[in-house]
Amino acid sequence: MSGFHRDADGDWIADLSCLHSQHVRHRPPFAEAAWIEDERQRQSKIGAPLDCPLCERTELPDGLRLERTTPTWDHLSLPAALLRSHRVAAGVWGLLQVEAGRLRFVAETEPRLDVVVEAGSSQPIPPDVEHRIEVTGPVRLHLEFLTRR
Repeated sequence: MSGFHRDADGDWIADLSCLHSQHVRHRPPFAEAAWIEDERQRQSKIGAPLDCPLCERTELPDGLRLERTTPTWDHLSLPAALLRSHRVAAGVWGLLQVEAGRLRFVAETEPRLDVVVEAGSSQPIPPDVEHRIEVTGPVRLHLEFLTRR
């Protein structure tokens, strides 16, 4: 959690470092979060983790803009680091764009995401989530990096 704000109804929303936001409500017995009602306790939660189901489904947050684009690579020029487990930086989303061919994308979300991305398709990559690609044949791709900055 990186901060908090209220919605139009006055309910608290946690701003997450993944650039999503999530309601946090204290409504016992279904939702226990008494700390959200106290300013000091609420501020003490900044930096604490909060599971984000939207990241687990690799759903892009609203309001992102293109920060930069990589060169286009093929199966021969693809950097080896993309084939190993790695992460996109905190506060940055990746968008894998497959231009030709197909590849396998694996992300260590919960549950684990393991998909084939076809030509003309894209695959969002959440910040700070381990992932890798597997080339299954000739492919051409590039990456876009998106932020709110």
